[in-house]
Amino acid sequence: MTRNAEAFEALAALLGARFTRSQSDRDTHGASEAHFANMPPDAVVYPDTTAEVAQIVRICAAAEIPLIGWGAGTSLEGHAIAPRGGVTVDFNRMNAVLEVAPEDMLVTVQPGVTREALNTELRATGLFFPVDPGANASLGGMASTRASGTTAVRYGTMKSNVLGLEVVLADGTIIRTGTRAPKSSTGYDLTSLFVGSEGTLGLITELTLKLQGQPESISAAVCAFDDMHGAVNAVIATIQSGIPMARIEFVDRASAAYFNKSASAGLPDAPHLMIEFHGTEAGVAEQAERFAEIAGDFGAQGFRWASKTEERNALWAMRHNAYRSALQAFPGRAPITTDICVPISKLALAVEETAAEIEASGIPGPILGHVGDGNFHALLLPLQGDAQEWETAQKLAANMAERALRLGGTVSGEHGIGMGKMKYMIREHGDAWAVMGQIKNALDPGGVMNPGKLVPGN
Repeated sequence: MTRNAEAFEALAALLGARFTRSQSDRDTHGASEAHFANMPPDAVVYPDTTAEVAQIVRICAAAEIPLIGWGAGTSLEGHAIAPRGGVTVDFNRMNAVLEVAPEDMLVTVQPGVTREALNTELRATGLFFPVDPGANASLGGMASTRASGTTAVRYGTMKSNVLGLEVVLADGTIIRTGTRAPKSSTGYDLTSLFVGSEGTLGLITELTLKLQGQPESISAAVCAFDDMHGAVNAVIATIQSGIPMARIEFVDRASAAYFNKSASAGLPDAPHLMIEFHGTEAGVAEQAERFAEIAGDFGAQGFRWASKTEERNALWAMRHNAYRSALQAFPGRAPITTDICVPISKLALAVEETAAEIEASGIPGPILGHVGDGNFHALLLPLQGDAQEWETAQKLAANMAERALRLGGTVSGEHGIGMGKMKYMIREHGDAWAVMGQIKNALDPGGVMNPGKLVPGN
């Protein structure tokens, strides 16, 4: 009997029906929302407890079987697929909200809890969890990829909102990082080390997260601009003026057209900004007035305000569904999604250069994103099976990454590295990338934790 067979036999004895090698389960966990080919694991496990996760890790580590964490499967750079086979650890069953501490404005959850499920649970408390990547991602996955989203300009990314973690290391050791205190100066910040490590250092089994109070008043708006230049420069001026926006999103002309088709939005044929303000009633009114003045200086027109919950939800649902709206508009095309983030002073240049290059390529490629923090996305849509268009789209994505580095930014503001962007890490980080590899080797000398992702020699 091979070592893999012995390990699989041990996992079956431990988990029963929660260990599976069925083709359908394997195929599901070998797919992603990105452009990568299906890369299934050899088996899938569904643990119920941290103790089970630790046992799974010990069994697989002894047989040198790769381990890949799985949340909701919404990552976009191949983070959770299995290029070297192995065992996918699906945290779907570990989905409990363990404790809500309203006085401390904290919550402790298992990794399989999704952000929408958490906020549903919190409704009666007057608190909410603010990080909103659009997809209904799992909180464990969001921490692993250091996710952000539409509200990061106000509330920060997962990096700012995770206080502590429980993690199973590559040898099965269970550790806790951080405390419930708002700050600490005791040793290395291990919480920040694991947030964004993409499952290459350990498996997150519990998270303690910061919460925010539900604002007294919320107001949202959408407005059109004559051109992309005006919209992006309105964002820059608004940020530099210090207006505390909760969200400020850019969508280009093509995206607005997709919204009209999929959601009957009735938007003008033009680039748009989508904005939201949180605060007191008087504060929100003042912020909205100041923004309208600034945006007007850059050619904003046709403001549509949404203060009712239903109207705001419809507005942001439209934005979050932009990916699917574009796919519906172009059947037969395969998406390549990518993002970059640049200093706010370079945002207009980065967006305009990217837009001009996409337009010249002849490939559909809507641009949109969380431009309040310099982060924007392109959805490139080459024809399926067309090798030339595929090569062109890959070149466009590569040029976006190179542009971000040239302008002092990063090749990913929120999608992460996974398999897709490892080739840029040496350019962005220099010798620091090798240090990341040394940390990986120290914590996972057998290389079993999500191999082939993020770090060198993995």
